[in-house]
Amino acid sequence: MDNDGQLELYTAVAAQLKEAHRRVRALQVPEGVRMALTRKLLVITAAAKHDLAGATRRLERFTADLDEGRIPGGEG
Repeated sequence: MDNDGQLELYTAVAAQLKEAHRRVRALQVPEGVRMALTRKLLVITAAAKHDLAGATRRLERFTADLDEGRIPGGEG
């Protein structure tokens, strides 16, 4: 992959991570649940530095869980 393509992919993942963080902050869940979800996002962020494709898959699963209301320890 050329440098421009790699940069575009990183930019897209960064935007998705930013949106996921926004969604987690907006959830009406106990603070402990919000902290656990935030930690998951931080792990995904760290993974993106070494395995962008794997981090992208994890982020997609995380987002799908939020979309479906599957929140560990939450109301969903």
